[in-house]
Amino acid sequence: MDYKFVGDTSMWKDTSDVNMNMIEFVTSPNNPDGQLKKAVLRGSSVKTIHDYAYYWPHFTAIPAPADEDLMLFTLSKLTGHAGSRFGWALIKDEEVYERMLKYTDQISFGVSHDTQLIALQQLKAIFQGNNGSDIFEFGFTTMRKRWEILSKALSESNRFSIQKIEPQFCTFYQQLRGPSPAYAWLKCERDEEEDCYEVLRENGIISRRGSVYGAERRYVRLSLIKTQDDFDLLMLRFNSLFSQENYYGIETIM
Repeated sequence: MDYKFVGDTSMWKDTSDVNMNMIEFVTSPNNPDGQLKKAVLRGSSVKTIHDYAYYWPHFTAIPAPADEDLMLFTLSKLTGHAGSRFGWALIKDEEVYERMLKYTDQISFGVSHDTQLIALQQLKAIFQGNNGSDIFEFGFTTMRKRWEILSKALSESNRFSIQKIEPQFCTFYQQLRGPSPAYAWLKCERDEEEDCYEVLRENGIISRRGSVYGAERRYVRLSLIKTQDDFDLLMLRFNSLFSQENYYGIETIM
């Protein structure tokens, strides 16, 4: 009750010193565009919480080990088991840790034994091969391939565009690596197609509206972390859209 949402950090980034009590949430990689983010607010009254839900080698290059005062992680993005509802925090300040522990105990009486056992079994399965690196190899290869397929298809279209993510050096793989984000942040480029969600929905593609993330209606988020069948169907629908685009383009020229 002591706090209220005051908008995206971009509204405050030009403030050299924030005097009011503020908490900045830094989601890195960012949802929905996959960009690595850093805290931008300064001031003695500013506290920062780093959300590292997607900070795994299969979704992003890891430029440096995570080493912030308060960091949040979740099993749902590490293994894909979102239904487990299991996450954890790494906290440097003992007083903050004690207050968080008291709060979580009061609202949920702690993590259920069922959830803990499920999480334990998932982690055991991960570590059965190559000390857990297999899941990252599989995940990165899959996500990278999907991003390349989608990027190549969209590069041949003037109707849609997606975010640009520059290659970065990854300390996990010890090499320069290209993007493999969890989501495509897609924009409808035609002036008359202001509601990108409806444009895609009319063509059998379900996305998430950009307005959910504070963006214009021209933007939507497409999930790339569905099953392979879902991704193949997505590309089938997009290829159908591109065929229409090329057809109408020829009609216009003629």
